[in-house]
Order: sequence, then structure tokens, then C-alpha cells
Amino acid sequence: MSDAAQEVPLGRRIAILAAVVLGSTLYATTLLVASSLLPQMQGSFAATADEIAWTTTFNILATAIVTPMTGFLTARFGRRRTMVTCVAGFTLATWLCGQAESLEAVVLWRVVQGGIGAPMIPLSNAIVLDTFPRRQAGLVSSIFGMTVVLGPVIGPALGGVLAETYNWRWAFYMIVPAGALATLALRLTLPPDRPGARLPLDWLGFLALATAIAALQLVIARGQRLDWYESDEIIIETGIAVLAFYVFLAHSLTTRFPFLNLKLLLNRNYALGLVLVTVYGMVNFTPIVLLPSLLQTYAGYPDSIIGLIVGYRGIGGTIGFGCTLLIGRWDPRIGMGLGFGLLVVSGLWLMALDLNVDAVTLQLNAMLQGVAVGIIWVPLTVMTFSALESRYLAEAMSVFHLLRNIGSSLFISLCVTEIVRSGAMNYSRMTEMITPYNKVLGVPNLMGGWSVETVVDLAKLGREITRQAAMLGYINAFGMFTAASGVAICFVLLGRRRRA
Repeated sequence: MSDAAQEVPLGRRIAILAAVVLGSTLYATTLLVASSLLPQMQGSFAATADEIAWTTTFNILATAIVTPMTGFLTARFGRRRTMVTCVAGFTLATWLCGQAESLEAVVLWRVVQGGIGAPMIPLSNAIVLDTFPRRQAGLVSSIFGMTVVLGPVIGPALGGVLAETYNWRWAFYMIVPAGALATLALRLTLPPDRPGARLPLDWLGFLALATAIAALQLVIARGQRLDWYESDEIIIETGIAVLAFYVFLAHSLTTRFPFLNLKLLLNRNYALGLVLVTVYGMVNFTPIVLLPSLLQTYAGYPDSIIGLIVGYRGIGGTIGFGCTLLIGRWDPRIGMGLGFGLLVVSGLWLMALDLNVDAVTLQLNAMLQGVAVGIIWVPLTVMTFSALESRYLAEAMSVFHLLRNIGSSLFISLCVTEIVRSGAMNYSRMTEMITPYNKVLGVPNLMGGWSVETVVDLAKLGREITRQAAMLGYINAFGMFTAASGVAICFVLLGRRRRA
């Protein structure tokens, strides 16, 4: 048990857990909430699709830049002051997002929202692990982990309902009362901070890392729109990211007080945990992002059914976290292997679907995904931080959650690229067969209900070819999802058994 856990009574520990979970859930809820609001916001501000996308891009960018500062902010100002300030600032910025009357204003407050709220999840995770005894790490990690899994599910679903019933501003307003309650609860429950050390900020290391992350996020966010390395902008941003990251590594390995302590990577489980959490980020959000567009655009599902399908993933996540109460007693590698194995099964299942799939099948698949990601989170967290001292938790957690976010952004971008390119390629190949010289087109028994006799018939056939070509692209993306989950199992086997 850590010193902090020894000093805090049980009742107060539970109150801290409740306050921290509330605050971090609110932040996780906003990660994808803008995705359900973009069409309404675009119409409200008369913006182009590229312009309105900046409301999401800059939010992710600010989050990625500020997240690594969690360790420094905690050491300098203390946990309570940092956490309360972040939650209060995040709540105010969220309200101002709803009040924005121009595109520039909403982008500005989305930047503030992402930046000031960035330390909330890694710091919350560190507070939870340091407040409770090590023997209860699995239990409290499962409770806290629900924020990571369920928050991004709740946000788009509830935000979409409010936006449809009222307007997009209410998707932001819904967070404000709970944010005010979380701020008050954290202020009352967290123990007072001890005098902080006047640590100097390694400005060169911070600026180099921030530049590298910013450039990488811009490449990820804009690569598909600009056709990747056919664009001079993407080439320049990639060069900046590589150069800045080299400067960060070279400086961090030679300075006395680096911005991030790279010596933590000598801990085998922590280094392996960073690899696994990157893969976890890759496979966690990808189906949530890909399936709604597939079902709405090509399978003809209404928004209400799509929201219900996504909701079953949340149900599965709750079941998965409940299972960790039993699995937590086992070797963490068993739980992670089981979870990633279930994701492989889910991915193979998705690859076998077609556009005639029924809602029940999709709900069961979504539930299986939720169970899998729920099972993975607790043993992954326990293994990664089992051998780290409490004083390193905030800094280590910031890198942990940073890589989770980067993995998610990068993999979603790669999957979307595969869908677009593979769909276009398959469409081109299929349409090559639609010619007057193809005698099969004149055989009614082989053509079924399709015809090429009139322009209307050709248009109908063209739409069907577009649907089937797009489905092949989605199947390839689900194949990437399956492969990433399978590779993770190989890394799980490299972990060291947790010592008692």
C-alpha cells in the first residue's frame, strides 16, 4: 500500500474514486461527441467540410500536446490543484463551445477544451492507483476503466439525440452541470497537496515533443484529404515530425532534467505496456467510427438503430469489466490474451458480414467487442504499472494515454484510407465487366433482377456496384483490425509475471 493510501480513510477513498470517475467520464464523453454534431455545426456556420473538421482536428491536437505535461504539472502544482483546475477549466470551455457564434470561436474553445482537459484522464488514473492499496488495483482499475470505454460510446449517442431534439449546442451544455458537480467533489475529497518542488520545465524537450506530436497529428488528420504523400504539405509535416522527435530523443538522453524520463522504458512491463496500449487504442475506437458510416450510407440503417448497436458495445464493456473481478486474480497475460483473442473473433466475424446483415448480428458483435475491450483494460493497466514507484505514476500515465490516443487516430486514418482506395479500385474492376461485349449481361437467368437495357437500369446497377465495392473496402479495414488484435497477442506473451 502506498503512503497516500495509508493516510486516506476508506470512505474518503470511495468518494475520491466517485469524483475522479465522474470527471474523467465527462472528458472521455467529449472525445467523439463532435463527430455526431458536425453536419449541424457545418450548416449553422455555413462552413465547408474541411473547415468544420478543424473543430475535431484542433481538439485532438491540443490534447496530444498537453497530455505529456501531466507529470510536470503534478510535480509543480500538486494533484488536487491540477485536477480541480483542469476539470473547472474544461467545464467552462465546454459551456463556451455551446455559446460560440462563429466557426473561429468554436475552434478556439475546442482547443482550450482539449488542452486544459488533457491531464484529466492520466492524472485520474494515477490518483486512483495511488489512493487504493496495490491488492485492490484490479478492482479500482476496472471501475475507472469504464470511463475510457463507455465515455466515447455515451457521448455521440446522447449528444446526437440532444442535437436532433434541440440543436448541437445542447450536446455541450449537457456536460456543464455534471462538470460543476465534479469540480466541487474533487475540491472536497482530494487530500491537500504537499508543497510542490520548483522543478524547471525542460523547454527544449517540451517544445520538440510538442512539435513532433502536432506535426504527426496533422499528418494523420489531413493525410486522407490531401492524398497523403502526393501532397507537399504532408511531406513537410512528416519531415518536421521526424526531425523534432529526433531532437527530443537526443536532448532527453543527454540532459540532466529531461521533460520525460526515458529511463522508465528500461522497465520491461512498462515498455511492453506502452506498445500494447497503442494497439489497444487502435482497435478500441475503430469499429465505433467505421460501422455507423457503413450502416447508414450503404446498408440503409436509420440513426436510431445505429445508436442502439453502438449502445450494445457499452453493455458488453460493462460485462467485460465485471468479468475482470474474477480474471484479476489470474496472471495479467491471461486476461489480455483472452481479450485480444475475443477481438480477433469479432474481427473475423465482421469480415464475414455482407450488406444484408441484420441488426441482431451487429448487436451481438458489438457486445463481444465491448466484453473484449473491458477485459483487456484492467490487466493491461495492472501489468504496465506493477513495478513503477508512485512518484512516477503521473508522468508514466501521461505517456500511456498519449500513445492510446495516437494509436487510435493513426489506425482510424489508415482504415479510412484503405476503405476509400480499395473501394475505388474494386469499383473500377467491377465496372470493367459492364460492357456491350459481355454476353453474360444478356442472359436473364444469370442477371437476376438486374438489367442494362436502359439508362435507369444502368444507374441502379452502378449504385449496387458502388455498395459492393465499398463493402469490400470495409472488409479489408476489418481485416486490418483483426490483424492488429492478433499481433497484440504475440506481445502479451512477452510480459513478465506479476510478483506478489
